[in-house]
Amino acid sequence: MNNLPMKDQEMMQDVLASQKAVTGVYNTFTNECVCPALRDDFLIILREEHMIQADVFSEIQRRGWYNVMPAEQQKVQQTRQKFQGML
Repeated sequence: MNNLPMKDQEMMQDVLASQKAVTGVYNTFTNECVCPALRDDFLIILREEHMIQADVFSEIQRRGWYNVMPAEQQKVQQTRQKFQGML
């Protein structure tokens, strides 16, 4: 096993992956909760976890470690029309 410390990029990517897992678990708990008060608490926690995930993602992206290609405007419009048709 490698005992070398993680580099910043590896650590941030690990944190992002962990946050994605945490939000998935809280989402499942929220969806399956039958107690309205507890469900509301889960929703608050879920939102907080999503905010943490967004902050981590923004920092990774700011450092140039996660580059996202912008979608073509034509594809965005096609997708919008597709889902508007479902309403």
